[in-house]
Amino acid sequence: MGEKWLLMSEEKFDVIIVGGGLAGSAAAYTLAKAGLEVLVIERGNYCGAKNMTGGRLYGHSLEKMIPNFAETAPVERKIIKERVTMATGTGAMTIEYGSNKLKDPSCASYSVLRSKFDKWFAEQGEAQGAMYVTGIRVDKLLQKDGRVCGVLAAGDELYSDVVLLADGVNSILAQQIGMKKELSPHQVAVGVKEVIGLDEKTVSDRFGVLPGEGAAWLVAGDPTGGAVGGGFLYTDKESVSIGTVVTLSDIGSGGNIKVPDMVERFKSNPVIAPLIEGGKLLEYSAHLVPEAGYKMIPELVWNGVLIAGDAAGFVMNLGYTIRGMDLAIESGRLAAEAILKAKEKGDFSMNGLSAYLTLLENSFIMRDLRHYQNMPSLMSTPQLFNELPAVADALMRGLFVVDGKTPVKLIKTIVPAINKIGGFIEAGKLGIKAVGAM
Repeated sequence: MGEKWLLMSEEKFDVIIVGGGLAGSAAAYTLAKAGLEVLVIERGNYCGAKNMTGGRLYGHSLEKMIPNFAETAPVERKIIKERVTMATGTGAMTIEYGSNKLKDPSCASYSVLRSKFDKWFAEQGEAQGAMYVTGIRVDKLLQKDGRVCGVLAAGDELYSDVVLLADGVNSILAQQIGMKKELSPHQVAVGVKEVIGLDEKTVSDRFGVLPGEGAAWLVAGDPTGGAVGGGFLYTDKESVSIGTVVTLSDIGSGGNIKVPDMVERFKSNPVIAPLIEGGKLLEYSAHLVPEAGYKMIPELVWNGVLIAGDAAGFVMNLGYTIRGMDLAIESGRLAAEAILKAKEKGDFSMNGLSAYLTLLENSFIMRDLRHYQNMPSLMSTPQLFNELPAVADALMRGLFVVDGKTPVKLIKTIVPAINKIGGFIEAGKLGIKAVGAM
């Protein structure tokens, strides 16, 4: 690494990309394929070493770049079952959806383990000619004549026409030059994940799927003790990725449960525990997740610099699904396309790179983020994670529990729970808010 780093520090690149995650590698792949000199600097020991998500990739954006990528990429399982659950400590109401449409290549999604998948994606970039260096931290953006012209990393100055920041949700570099404000607690959540090892047949049998197929499951209520957030579970080939996410500003509101304890609480829930019984802990990780959606997008373009992926806030938590990886890949590709246009004109100023904003506006990224811009407000409603699961539990208990005692009118079963929300009027307002956010 030392000799290679020394040689690289003596040359100028077309583009330096900070971060070897999905956005960074998507840009590197696109730029190198077009013949540009690209350097990717990744802080982890390898691409994917420090990257962590729940584990679901919607494949449409990568399919455009690498057709039929799932045939060679280390995807775990194709998701063919969707589950959403409102859970208390003793009961749960689950909605499950399955469809052949979920298997269609045009809209297929996959469970992935980032340590494997990001490494594979970086290899695709390297195959096109991009250079990757790992285990190196970028400390500062270099500026000259009012524009970014390179980076300071490992004590060396490296120069380029453009720098692309794809360095994650807490982009200190973007903050250093004023493109992004320091994150506030309501804008981000902390996610904790465990990967529980089970053999392939056990995973398939327990979730009622065929080999190569899997399930995605989001759970609200009990996992966080009623705090704003929830539990997630994704089936991998020979493991289950399971964990919790809770909004940073809401930590402590769920009965003062500590974040690591939320995962244990989720794993011990009577609905979940049998599904991971006998499993072996393979991996434990934690990560900050952008939560505020459209309203937390920072300045994306400046002189000589662009921002993509999580650093740009391109994540959507819709309650019934969470998206980030497909937005990261698409934003990385679009940033690369903008850089190529700037290269043609020889203009790397803010104006020269502004094609990125136009490309984003014409893509699903800004369309979807704008469409769901009120979801973060809805998802920060405490009743969704505390009282509503109790209402669902009371309703299902009234329908399905048979004990030989005198029947009770269903309305009498659920009214006490609804009163905790504020009564039927408040429940109706919550429903209207939910419909409006979607």
